[in-house]
Amino acid sequence: MAAISHVFTISHVAAILREDEDTLQALAESMEPEDGCLHIIGIGEGVTAFTKDGIENLRELLLDSKE
Repeated sequence: MAAISHVFTISHVAAILREDEDTLQALAESMEPEDGCLHIIGIGEGVTAFTKDGIENLRELLLDSKE
């Protein structure tokens, strides 16, 4: 497996998936780093981010939640 070279912020993923960021954040709470979900720590606050695999896992969770 190749090393992770970049991640996508939750706001970027929300735009890609055309979904509400709060909905994605709620789904991401059940994801682990092994699922491709990371929490990036910054000055003042953190942000949720996803690897490419994480976006696909999130997409599956989203589809499951709509069924």
